[in-house]
Amino acid sequence: MEIIIRFIQGFCMALADSVPGVSGGTIAFLLGFYDKFIGSLDDLLTGSMAKKKQAVFFLIKLGFGWISGMVLAILILTSVFESHIYAVSSLFIGFILFAIPLVAWEDRKILLERKSGVVFTVIGVAVVSLITYFNPTTGGEGVSLEHMTISLGIFVFLAGMIAISAMVLPGISGSTLLLIMGLYVPVITAIKDVLHLNFDSIGAVILFGCGILVGVFSVVKLIRKALEHYRPQTIYLIIGLMIGSIYAVVMGPTTLEVSQPALSFSTFNILFFVIGGIVILGLQKLKGLKEI
Repeated sequence: MEIIIRFIQGFCMALADSVPGVSGGTIAFLLGFYDKFIGSLDDLLTGSMAKKKQAVFFLIKLGFGWISGMVLAILILTSVFESHIYAVSSLFIGFILFAIPLVAWEDRKILLERKSGVVFTVIGVAVVSLITYFNPTTGGEGVSLEHMTISLGIFVFLAGMIAISAMVLPGISGSTLLLIMGLYVPVITAIKDVLHLNFDSIGAVILFGCGILVGVFSVVKLIRKALEHYRPQTIYLIIGLMIGSIYAVVMGPTTLEVSQPALSFSTFNILFFVIGGIVILGLQKLKGLKEI
């Protein structure tokens, strides 16, 4: 039974990681196994042999679900994302707006005890909003990953490092950051091409993967220490990142290869917004299965 639960948890994390909106870390937080997830990653890197073994067993069970979810998402996302951008963006906003109160509710006691930490929420909102506002690729042409240059290779490597850091952290999705940097569709397309045995963009995929590995090694211990010693400030920051990511999703259509107007009231899809909320609430219900 535990294997099935971990598979579902990993699958849900992958679906969140693969699209701009809520990160896989947020899903882990909502389902109640985030601390165990971060602890296992840290133990795998720096723990004792016994802790490493426990971490490996936990992460393998989670990993099967994550890989399955990610492959499925990549195979269908590229066509849906560009052809139905406003519906998908509305869905993402539903994810975020319904997730924010749930994240706050999980640590409501310490947040109420440290109300001064709300300044970190403001910082989180400002960081994401400024990155989005000053994004040089917004409204520009899409990035081609088939013909790599040194500067583009460095950019892709850093993007992988930053994206995985955000995916691990509850809050802004790593896919949202890729969207901000104008790399979301190019990276998803490149990975999809490799899965279909088209290796024109294999160099970009390898560089992106290397960035992911470096990001995991560099950020996990920092997050664990922050949650252990500065949990109220960290949760307030996470909430701020999530609020700021709404603006990033609204501006997402402007970063497409064929730039579209930003999401507006006239293009907002209430049905997909509600579906996003239902999905988040459904994931919260799964939390009761975590104590296996």
